[in-house]
Amino acid sequence: MMKHFIFLCMLLTACSKAESQQMDPLGIPQSKISEIKNYLKGKDYNQEFAVFINFKIHSGKYRYFIYDLKKNRVIQKAVVSHGSGSVIPHSNDLQFSNTEGTYQSSLGMYEIRESYMGKFGKAYRLKGLNVTNSNAMQRAIVLHSYGCIPDKESSDPACLSLGCPMLSTNAFNETAKYIDQSKQPIILYAFY
Repeated sequence: MMKHFIFLCMLLTACSKAESQQMDPLGIPQSKISEIKNYLKGKDYNQEFAVFINFKIHSGKYRYFIYDLKKNRVIQKAVVSHGSGSVIPHSNDLQFSNTEGTYQSSLGMYEIRESYMGKFGKAYRLKGLNVTNSNAMQRAIVLHSYGCIPDKESSDPACLSLGCPMLSTNAFNETAKYIDQSKQPIILYAFY
């Protein structure tokens, strides 16, 4: 009887640890949502919406999220690229950099700035707000669309960028509605 009790206790402990390490079913850990909410307090940024990129999720899956901070729900999810330099050969892990010429994605919070027309059509400048992405403007890291990014998730990896977060045209157009209607800048938070 005692053996069964000990086994049951061990099983329950193992299950609760596994549960606590699981990601939020939304694809955004609750800790990241709380972090953004705290960061936004008292600042002149949009208080209703934030954009999250969870680079831990496979690139062919939905890992780009627009999140409604008031209603606590995802209102858009999409496939998004990462930089070609972020790929580590023979590994599923990614690496990140803030250095020009690495073609790596950078982690941290960005202020989504004004739009402009570039070689990929409409794009939004991204201003890095952390030491991990402070060179985003200098590196021309922008949010834009690109034809090789699919609308739907799949087991195939998304095509690679030179460090920019790229969306499908449809996903980009949906995102643009939120950005263009906002009177204050929206924060994008890329994490791993």
